[in-house]
Amino acid sequence: MNTPFKQRRRNLLSRFAPAEIKSLLITHPADWYYLTGFTGESGAMVVSPRGTTLFTDGRFATQAREESAGVRVVLQKSSLFESVGEFFRYEATESVGFDPAQLSVAQHRTLRRVAGARVRWKAAGGLVAELRMRKEPHELAVMRRAAILAGAVLEGAASLLKPGVREFEIASEIEYQMRKRGASGPAFNSIVAFGERSALPHAPPTAKRLRKNELVVLDVGAILAHYCSDLTRTFYVGRAPVRIRECYEAVKEAQTAAIASVRSGAACGDVDSAARQVLSGYRLDKYFVHSTGHGLGLEVHEEPRLARGQKHRLEPGNVVTIEPGVYIEGIGGIRIEDDVAVHANRTEVLTRIPRDLIEI
Repeated sequence: MNTPFKQRRRNLLSRFAPAEIKSLLITHPADWYYLTGFTGESGAMVVSPRGTTLFTDGRFATQAREESAGVRVVLQKSSLFESVGEFFRYEATESVGFDPAQLSVAQHRTLRRVAGARVRWKAAGGLVAELRMRKEPHELAVMRRAAILAGAVLEGAASLLKPGVREFEIASEIEYQMRKRGASGPAFNSIVAFGERSALPHAPPTAKRLRKNELVVLDVGAILAHYCSDLTRTFYVGRAPVRIRECYEAVKEAQTAAIASVRSGAACGDVDSAARQVLSGYRLDKYFVHSTGHGLGLEVHEEPRLARGQKHRLEPGNVVTIEPGVYIEGIGGIRIEDDVAVHANRTEVLTRIPRDLIEI
């Protein structure tokens, strides 16, 4: 039977000749799920024209066989990488590709020692990541649902923003509501930041209590059927001062410009520039301290990156976040983030909730 996993492995094999490899070692869980459906926590996989072999331990033996149709499952006899090295010692493979970003020096040394001198190891990073960037229609369908789910959870959390509530109380409610609505969990540790702490782009929730006349940043993401969403909104408790309103409108305008520049064929660096140019016009660009966005899929941070100087061009099937922000120490931060899918002749904003400043 021709499953999506089997077709993906075929697509991967077509990349071997340009990369000058005969087989590929895969050690990243999201990659082996993408190619086989295996959801275990420990393993390694070898893909070659002769077939696909998945190495794992006894804890995941039954799971691997049930989830990975058409894949040979091998239980490791010693350490994982010693078992993989033994496999290559006896396989007629001279050139083995690996992703240097996913393999430690110690693991590589073990492979070289056990496999022997006959095996030639070749860095071949990004081969699976490049396939994962282009979402298939059924992947996009799941990601739409994940984005809508995150939006509903965020709107529910906003209704709880009352003076006296603590950051970690809101974070706990966010993650409870995600699971209640069908998510397997959060795509990342939810960001709940009140007042001056909202100027920390990745502020972890604390026991800080919400007070009147403070900014609130909520950044949430849900995992639904293995796929992630990522959504941020900013609120103000009370009547926002003119300066806060001006900053908010600047960020909203920057995000609108960046979303408008997202299209098939656009350079990722140009999308980033679209947001920065708007903020520069408001003299706020120095407070924008991260990239405009990133790819989204099985992981919350994937390729492509929407950052300064990035030459990669967007393609149909890409899903990216657009999340400009300004962060002013002693005052707070403002970020607006949505998930955007690239189609052949249009773009689609997957997240659905309003982007206006909400005063509570």
